[in-house]
Amino acid sequence: MASDSGGTPPGPPPGARILVVGGGYVGMYTALRLQRKLKQRLRSGEAEIVVVTPDPYMTYQPFLPEAAAGSISPRHVVVPLRRVLPHCTIVIGEARRIDTVKRTATVTTLATGEDGTGAIEMPYDEIVIAPGSVSRTLPVPGLADHGFGFKTIEEAIGLRNHVIEQMDIASATRDPAIRDAALTFVFVGGGYAGVEALAELEDMARYTARYYHNIKAEDLKWILVEATGRILPEVGESMGKYAVRELRGRNIDVRLDTRLESCEDRVAVLSDGSRFPTRTLVWTAGVKPAPLLAATGLPLNDRGRLICTARLTVEGAEHVWAAGDAAAVPDLTSDEPGRETAPNAQHAVRQARVLAENIVASMNGEPLTEYRHSYAGSVASLGLHKGVAHVYGRRLKGYPAWLMHRVYHLSRVPTFNRKARVLAEWTLAGLFKREIVSLGSLEHPRAEFELAAGRHPRTDGDGGQ
Repeated sequence: MASDSGGTPPGPPPGARILVVGGGYVGMYTALRLQRKLKQRLRSGEAEIVVVTPDPYMTYQPFLPEAAAGSISPRHVVVPLRRVLPHCTIVIGEARRIDTVKRTATVTTLATGEDGTGAIEMPYDEIVIAPGSVSRTLPVPGLADHGFGFKTIEEAIGLRNHVIEQMDIASATRDPAIRDAALTFVFVGGGYAGVEALAELEDMARYTARYYHNIKAEDLKWILVEATGRILPEVGESMGKYAVRELRGRNIDVRLDTRLESCEDRVAVLSDGSRFPTRTLVWTAGVKPAPLLAATGLPLNDRGRLICTARLTVEGAEHVWAAGDAAAVPDLTSDEPGRETAPNAQHAVRQARVLAENIVASMNGEPLTEYRHSYAGSVASLGLHKGVAHVYGRRLKGYPAWLMHRVYHLSRVPTFNRKARVLAEWTLAGLFKREIVSLGSLEHPRAEFELAAGRHPRTDGDGGQ
């Protein structure tokens, strides 16, 4: 058996190694700012920045619904880390354990299972723990077998392919039950991810239906299930109610104060007694901190997030920093005692900037800065030319809110390269018709070759296709 720590860390021993765990909002923006602030030290070898991340890119998640609807190319929703962080060492892998006493992180890489050397024990001088979050699932019968998530670009594109394939199935089948199940789409969770994904995909599917000789837009059944009494709480109660009216006006069945009880045998059973045979169930009912946090031995709050100070250091731990979804950061702008900043992209990006500045200040022996930022508001898309917004106390709906949604996120997506490409795609989308092609074979690229070679193609579970 290979040793658990037989590997060696990449690169020469640095003067000061800053280890960034995670390549999401916090990880990428922290490394990007450190790269700028420590330019001379990085060149001279006095410092090294190592980013450990499972994927070689950062996903701009607010664009996932538009990528699923085909409004934006998938490759323009992600930012390649090696390109934007040329002075950092990018390690594609995952941190499994963190020893804050020895100041080491146990990291597995893509080569761990290939070369037999075991995991890497990577020493550090300063560590940023920002592994992000994972989908928060519940023990709902059948969910693991038939559910789709909506947190990654792979899931977004897979869902788009799946929706179009269901329309193909419905168009070709002679069985009314199969047709009805194929044209029924259930989304669980009334937050940003669930509402925007449903709204964009419903827009896309309604447009696609015109190209089928035997499917009409009204044949498709869309159901949004939310356990509380409102959706999109971030945009305020009045805008949330408007969003419900807008969705219901498009014949979308919005069920509030309702839970998913089961989805076994491709039948969604709701707490109000309703039963919907469906081949598409999308689970977006919240997130939870990454499992790594439980393996750090660091103090966690009741939600499993690292207890941090306003300076973005982890409570009671030296040389350990955290921000974003993984961190419970005090909200100094709130009048409510003990309140924490919301785990959203707006705070994550701003916290990353302060975190990087504080690391540099700590290395220079200078005082640290406290993070304080008032929440500016929220914007949400409800499909093409439709949206809701609550920004700096002003409420917008319809086209103005949708336009603000696009302008805001275009200004926030990293790199000029991505901004230009996204803007070009939006412009072209306004001039030409939508693409309605399903590329489901992308999920199993070797299937056709295996069939040609005389082998039965191997496919993995796909959530109920």
